[in-house]
Amino acid sequence: MSEPTTSLPARRILVIKHGAFGDFIMALGAFQALRRHHAGDHLVLQTIPSLAPLARASGWFDEVWTDPRDKGLGALLAVRRQIRGGRFDLVYDLQCSDRTNLYFQLLRPGPPRWSGQAWGCSDPDPNPNRNATHGTDRYAMQLRHMGVAEVPPPDAGWIEADVSRFALSAPYVLLAPGCAPHRPEKRWPEAHYATLANSLSARGYTPVLVGTKSEAETTAAIAAACPAAIDLTDRTPLFELGGLARRAAGAVGNDTGPMHLLAVVGCPSVVLYSHASTPTQSGQRGPRVTILREATLSDLPPARVESALLELMAGGGGLPSPSL
Repeated sequence: MSEPTTSLPARRILVIKHGAFGDFIMALGAFQALRRHHAGDHLVLQTIPSLAPLARASGWFDEVWTDPRDKGLGALLAVRRQIRGGRFDLVYDLQCSDRTNLYFQLLRPGPPRWSGQAWGCSDPDPNPNRNATHGTDRYAMQLRHMGVAEVPPPDAGWIEADVSRFALSAPYVLLAPGCAPHRPEKRWPEAHYATLANSLSARGYTPVLVGTKSEAETTAAIAAACPAAIDLTDRTPLFELGGLARRAAGAVGNDTGPMHLLAVVGCPSVVLYSHASTPTQSGQRGPRVTILREATLSDLPPARVESALLELMAGGGGLPSPSL
């Protein structure tokens, strides 16, 4: 007579990853690895409201909680009640910010087992160069310390949508000329984007401009200088942007969150960096990515960018510039 089988009760696991968008994309492989490692456990993600739909669509979490990161004692106490009410056995703090450190301190006495950088936590991240480590590698190193042996490249097959409503004729190239409004030094000049767009059009590629409402002035100026360009600014939600990227011949953009998405879904992507940001810490990763870097982006000529894009689309490239 065989012995009855018993299974361990499911544990409750909390993962904290707020943003920004590019950082969230860099964490996709870590999310996959955690789902696989905790296959029989109840996995909850705490993130910001704008990223919750993406997290839910991934299928990697049993629940997705939103944290608007409001300031004030009332908001902090509400987060404390939420986490305490979750009765978690283990917390993976992938954000490792001053705010999530405060969350841990508010859970005293008797906080759950906690992986991260919070002062006094049970499982501090041992990486002494955490802040200088690329996000994808940083998360993998933290999880490895917790027994999660392998973090795979992210499976982004679910970031997809029907984009037929845009009626784009192939081949087209996506251009993402925006970035955070307070970081103008990270923007390749509009005139350079217009020159590139016109040159691509002459080669038979339709330039398609993408971005948010805050970047409309930039994309409108480029569209005005390139009549062949199609301006889809503020018309491409995340899943549709993923769908457009899958069907694009290639993409060029500044160091901005959407370029992380384009790269990870496999679109041949050329990303432009000034010395205001560091590709070794936050560079876009994907199967076909080239990073070009100049101290001042206005010194990066359109011809060099176009050459890198054409090589990448033809199946070459995919390596960072030696100037990194």
